[in-house]
Parts: sequence; C-alpha cells; structure tokens
Amino acid sequence: QVQLVESGGGLVQTGGSLRLSCAASGRTFSDYSLAWFRQAPGKEREFVAMMPWTSSVTTYAESVKGRFTIARNNAENTASLQMSSLKPEDTAIYYCAMYSLGRYDSAKDWKYWGQGTQVTVSS
Repeated sequence: QVQLVESGGGLVQTGGSLRLSCAASGRTFSDYSLAWFRQAPGKEREFVAMMPWTSSVTTYAESVKGRFTIARNNAENTASLQMSSLKPEDTAIYYCAMYSLGRYDSAKDWKYWGQGTQVTVSS
C-alpha cells in the first residue's frame, strides 16, 4: 500500500513563492516516476510536472515552465515542487502522484495519489 502525503500549500500573493512537499511510503520510491498535478474548482485535473524514475530529466506544463521546479530525494522518499512567480491562475489543489501506467500528462494513467494541498494565490 502506497501512501503519499502532500504539505506546504497555503495563501500567497501574486509573485510570491511556495514549496510543496510530498512524502511517500509503502514502496521503493526510487523505482517509480512521480508527478505533480493540480485541479482548480470546476476544472479537470491537469498535469504540472514530472520526473521519471530512470533519470533526472524533468518535464513541465507550458503554463509553469520556468517558474516551477520538480525535485526528488530518493534517500528520504520525498518529492518537492518549488513554485515561484505565482499567479492567480495557479490557484488549485496540488496533488502528488506516483507510478505512471501510460501517458505522463494524463491523470487517469497515474496509479497512486496523495490527498492534495491547497494553493491560493491572491491578486
């Protein structure tokens, strides 16, 4: 049984920064790809960033490229998402996901999910 627990969300002003964390347990963390998704009210869950288990090459959604950075610490079974230059449109619940079964940018293709952490960016 895999458990993912996100933390670090909160309220921040436009242009501010936040660092989200994801703590994993139950599986060998380094064997699996991981990703961050987000879901705004009334919208579908969308891809934000991912890092495969095979390398440190990262992939980002165009909307966050250059502002967000995904990282992982396999020794501590943790992942992070450093977010800077935040905009009101970044407001959403952010989810950590592990173990891609198909397309990395499709929420339905990820097997394990955390409960999410709320990020609110005020204008």
